[in-house]
Amino acid sequence: MRKNNVGKLLAILLFMPLFLVGCSQNRQKITIVGSSALQPLIEQAGNDYHLAHLDSNIVVQGGGSGTGLSQVQAGAVQVGTSDVFAETQKGIDEKKLTDFQVAIVGIVPIANKGVHVKNLSRQQLADIFTGKIKNWREVGGKDLPIIVINRSRGSGTRTTFEDLILKGKEAVNSQEQDSNGTVKKIVSTTPGTISYISFPYANDENIQKISINHVEPVNKNIPTNKWPLWSYEHMYTKGKPNEATAKFIKYVLSKKVQKDLVPKIGYLSIHDMKVTRDSQNKVTKIGD
Repeated sequence: MRKNNVGKLLAILLFMPLFLVGCSQNRQKITIVGSSALQPLIEQAGNDYHLAHLDSNIVVQGGGSGTGLSQVQAGAVQVGTSDVFAETQKGIDEKKLTDFQVAIVGIVPIANKGVHVKNLSRQQLADIFTGKIKNWREVGGKDLPIIVINRSRGSGTRTTFEDLILKGKEAVNSQEQDSNGTVKKIVSTTPGTISYISFPYANDENIQKISINHVEPVNKNIPTNKWPLWSYEHMYTKGKPNEATAKFIKYVLSKKVQKDLVPKIGYLSIHDMKVTRDSQNKVTKIGD
């Protein structure tokens, strides 16, 4: 009897590696690349989704909106995330892509606390980022040279900021960084610096968030466009998404995520907006 049990145990142990290999091969991998502004939400949603769907394998990476759009168009990933409309990007054929708008994110100018400036007019902000204003004393701050930290050219956050603030003017030559987290770290530790990041990254006492025209950079001011610096967060697929990808996007758009996770991390639900903005930045009141 004991020998029989030992034989059964050996058979189970020999079978287990084959079983585990089969399970790993059946996992449904979804690779999501692009916007660093959207990355915190998709990472957390992916983790939560995996707990309920153990056969899922969701890999989330940054790289910028331009990278996300080019990668999904090439078929290299299942989802490309972007802060901007695909139709505004060179080399991207939006007709080949399917757009899922999954959240709204605010963008806020930030400065090193040592500059002693908490508010700028929209014109002052534009003049700083085009190099016209070069010292903080010109806008009521300390006598410090202004050091602009810009985002990389593939960044959707940069595109949105320049479209809405610079309005076609050329940005000053400056250091460029490709992620919100890196920008925040540099600004918090480097005297005289100014840049801009997404709201979910801005909860840090070591940076100074800048109001624009005395309007506070808070989510409650976004739905009516009172705070003008915001963008849609897009999940793009090449054509119709496959079944596994469609299920995950449906989860991101679900009431559970939109009502709970989205505001918890610092975004707004797409259902909270009282205005819409098209790819040409025309704002329309919902219902008009």
